[in-house]
Amino acid sequence: MPDTTTTQTITTDSAVTTDSAVSGVDIELVGVTKRYHGQKKAAVEDVNLHIPAGQILMLVGPSGCGKTTTLKMINRLIEPTSGQILIGGEDARAKDADELRRHIGYVIQGGSLFPHMTVAANIAMVPQMLGWDRKRITERVDELLDLVGLDPARYRDRYPRELSGGQQQRVGVARGLAADPPVILMDEPFGAVDPITRQRLQDELLSIQEELRKTIVCVTHDFDEAVKLGDQIAILREGGEIAQLDTPANILAAPANRFVENFIGAGSTLKQLTLSRVGEIDLEQTTTATVGESGPEVLQRARTNGHRAVVVLDQRRRPLRWDWLRAIEDQPVISDENDDLVTVDRRATLNDALDTMLVSGHGGVVVTGRRDEYLGIVRIGALVNLLQETREQAEQAMSEAADLERPAAPDHAEAALAAEALQQHAELPPTAEEGPQ
Repeated sequence: MPDTTTTQTITTDSAVTTDSAVSGVDIELVGVTKRYHGQKKAAVEDVNLHIPAGQILMLVGPSGCGKTTTLKMINRLIEPTSGQILIGGEDARAKDADELRRHIGYVIQGGSLFPHMTVAANIAMVPQMLGWDRKRITERVDELLDLVGLDPARYRDRYPRELSGGQQQRVGVARGLAADPPVILMDEPFGAVDPITRQRLQDELLSIQEELRKTIVCVTHDFDEAVKLGDQIAILREGGEIAQLDTPANILAAPANRFVENFIGAGSTLKQLTLSRVGEIDLEQTTTATVGESGPEVLQRARTNGHRAVVVLDQRRRPLRWDWLRAIEDQPVISDENDDLVTVDRRATLNDALDTMLVSGHGGVVVTGRRDEYLGIVRIGALVNLLQETREQAEQAMSEAADLERPAAPDHAEAALAAEALQQHAELPPTAEEGPQ
């Protein structure tokens, strides 16, 4: 009988634009099945899936659909009953399981750090198992802490209990990357942190991926997170059956079946707005000051530029504060005080940017790029303009539909309503004092 099995695959443009070389490898699941003793139905049955090198695949679906089981079969924390898993063209089941796992990063909810070990020791575990020398391990630990946005001098000797939840999760990501594995598996990695920290960690992951281009498989219950992070999304139903595998944009625009429609839920067009990134908007530039600069010179420069505030940067051009001019009038030199400035990464969604603006109380938000380097400012007016364009395009589509004497497609009507709602949400009441310029 001929083999009629089809491996589901899709090649997409990466969610992040980068010239970095791909360091990940292809993953392919061929007829992978997992049956537990005493159960009539397989937990996962005949899964066929191809994940291109250097991309992020998000596994989503209702509880019990087999997404975590599928993930854990890749590094053999759960042994498949049958089928083949190829990582970089090599059969994973032909390797020693422990050796396999040392070359696959694994990140879970909460970071899962060993409480009796320092941050550096947690990150160094796998490199030590692989026999790296001490100097190489120390350099790698510091490199990774810097990569995930934690100052090595400040954090390498701390213990997990001395870190916030978000910091622990960042260390967990660093540990997963420690041995420079081509594949990273993530199981609900950001599910245990608050929404603002969650957004920052998502942005950090996209930043890391832009730089390293690993192959990442991530399980999440949050479809919005899948839309934001995924190059591909695989929506699973019971038994690990793939109901749809496609890009986020295609899934939102054309759900494959009623199951996918119901899983996405209402507001799919509103979710499409999360596909737009801050980096797609022309950023506004304002006066900046570097720590150690002459305060009077910075004041003069800002006034000449017609700005009422300056963004203070450290020596690596990372933003520390967004100061009114009066705050630096008495400073002979610009101080290195860190004001815990809330910023957004250029890979953040427009919804993320809007939420951050509302929380910060400014009429805009500072935008950062790779390694948190300052890029510029995006103001709420720019978001409103983009949303207005979205509404006008939707209204035009509705008008064209009316001219053809047929009802407008529901997603067009929804787009107009969504843009209108977001524009109203974005129009903040006037304050007694204008935000920084």
